[in-house]
Amino acid sequence: MNPEDIQNIRNDYQAASLSENDANTDPIKQFDKWFNEAIKSEQREPTAMTLATATHDGRPSARIVLLKGFDSNGFVFYTNYLSRKGKEIAKNPLGALMFFWDVLERQVRIEGTIEKISKEESERYFHSRPKDSQIGAVISPQSQEIAGREILEQKWRDTEAEYVDKEVPKPSHWGGYLLKPRLIEFWQGRQSRLHDRILYKKIDNKNWKKVRLAP
Repeated sequence: MNPEDIQNIRNDYQAASLSENDANTDPIKQFDKWFNEAIKSEQREPTAMTLATATHDGRPSARIVLLKGFDSNGFVFYTNYLSRKGKEIAKNPLGALMFFWDVLERQVRIEGTIEKISKEESERYFHSRPKDSQIGAVISPQSQEIAGREILEQKWRDTEAEYVDKEVPKPSHWGGYLLKPRLIEFWQGRQSRLHDRILYKKIDNKNWKKVRLAP
């Protein structure tokens, strides 16, 4: 595509607004409101979020994962502990999440620290998943180089046969993480690029400071 054509791609956002008075004093309650609205909208993957991590010396990487729970403690996702993100989290627990709900012209940015959830909670979620997904978690050496897809497909068939009438055990290298937020920003697209940005900064274990940012 011609660079000038790319430069001319733009949208003027008009779906809604966000004022300091409209935004809840608790960012988790505000997130819950927006999240439920995203679910009710025509957003295809409302739980999809970008997870950004970094190496111990600050080299960043990002990928899409799925939100699997949230409350006042933080935001939960699941993955392979031996994946690239898992290894980076082990060395540098600082991370960020970002939701983009284009149907609603909204973004949410979250920054904080990441820690593993309990083995028991990971076990419960693992066994709530479809069996095919459980087998996939068992056989995939996530983020490692492999010689070809046929290797994975053969391992999948072998493991499916092994556990045809048995429960698939959760592998020790797989489980959940909790991102504990220290900063949450809500972005609502507005006309003329004068977007609404409301930022919450955690000031102690329970309280948040709410401020408006320039777009």
